[in-house]
Amino acid sequence: MTNLNRRDFLKAAGVAAAAGVVSGCTQTNVDPVQAVPERQGKSVIGLIAPKMERVRVGFIGVGQRGYGHVKRMSHIEGADIVALCDTHDEVLQRSASYLAGRGMKVPALYQGSEFAYREMLARDDIDIVIISTPWRWHAPMAVDTMESGKHAFVEVPLALTVEEMWQLVDTAERTQKNCMMMENVNYGRDELMVLNMVRQGLFGELLHGEAAYIHELRWQMKELEHKTGSWRTQWHTKRNGNLYPTHGLGPVSQYMNINRGDRFDYLTSMSSPALGRAAYAAREFAPDHQRNQWRYVAGDMNTTLVKTVKGRSIMIQHDTTTPRPYSRHNLIQGTNGVFAGFPNRIALEQGGTKSFHEWDEDMSAWYAKYDHPLWLKMGAEAERNGGHGGMDFLMFWRMIYCLRNGEPLDQDVYDGAAWSVISPLSAISVANRSESVTIPDFTRGAWQSAQPLGIVGA
Repeated sequence: MTNLNRRDFLKAAGVAAAAGVVSGCTQTNVDPVQAVPERQGKSVIGLIAPKMERVRVGFIGVGQRGYGHVKRMSHIEGADIVALCDTHDEVLQRSASYLAGRGMKVPALYQGSEFAYREMLARDDIDIVIISTPWRWHAPMAVDTMESGKHAFVEVPLALTVEEMWQLVDTAERTQKNCMMMENVNYGRDELMVLNMVRQGLFGELLHGEAAYIHELRWQMKELEHKTGSWRTQWHTKRNGNLYPTHGLGPVSQYMNINRGDRFDYLTSMSSPALGRAAYAAREFAPDHQRNQWRYVAGDMNTTLVKTVKGRSIMIQHDTTTPRPYSRHNLIQGTNGVFAGFPNRIALEQGGTKSFHEWDEDMSAWYAKYDHPLWLKMGAEAERNGGHGGMDFLMFWRMIYCLRNGEPLDQDVYDGAAWSVISPLSAISVANRSESVTIPDFTRGAWQSAQPLGIVGA
């Protein structure tokens, strides 16, 4: 990148990022199907980037989640960590020290302001950027990354508003750069096994799925200055809907070939009363504490129903407040039977070990027959390197493998947008007595000819 181009990029990036941060804090109240922009480039379904002998990596955000990403990326052959950026020197130095302790070259460090990442993006020796920052920064940082000629890999959710989703889709199509939301749950052993089962027709024709993020996180309200709770808690005061839909929805969407033969059509959503956060604040904080001054509006439990163009149904739930065990549901129902997670169990009319009136909860035989080839190949290494049972490491390994071998990524910008847009659209439905809301077709019709994700790694 020449000095002139570098200056032009930084100037343009400043405007785009500032606009993106503002839009990320705004909830849309318009019909999302009214403003479908015309395609500026070409579809990135199946996009293959030129092979990279080595993948040069930059990180924006190396706090809680990002630090784990640095550690796992440092163990992947063919990946070189070039630069790190964060607003806090402490976490930057922690990552740098970890890499130095492994005998690796210490990357360039960028800090000093919220927009220091733009200086890092101006480098010409970075191929991909890992973005692990508060949600409101995801879209503007991903746009800036693609505009700088680099591939963007973004933590969940991909973006916060319908407008941001379209901005990311348009930028990816115009620049022909990958913009992948890093939905790590798609790389869990169980989710990969169920995908293999589905592809082999074990459940028959698919009818219904259930997906959730049920994870009690009230304790994050005590993270006041730094860490996830310092910013995530505020979203419970801003949006009454599903705040975090993608962990359960990503795998179910891949089972159903969403954006690759089927797509989301519309949704309807409702929320329970919002009681738990205020009660927790009253119990754990002084009466005059900020946490007791806020009005929490996000219902403790949100339930959203999605209908696909082919008529299938998906139930998506979100609850990070009530006291109950963790669950992502991970249920897929077909004409021949069902798999359900948490705990894992299966019931089949044909091909099962028991009557379909009984759950088979012994997974050993099913793992032996249906473990995904990718897990068989890299599962042991993934478990050694960790990250939610190995799914984080396997996701990064697969990303680097695809880039080095000229293969399309397993997830694209359309997936990230479709899975993430459930959040703002669910809030629209909740605010309108659960009226149905149309879900945009971010592929602009390309879903009809797109090929389903195969059993990769075989």
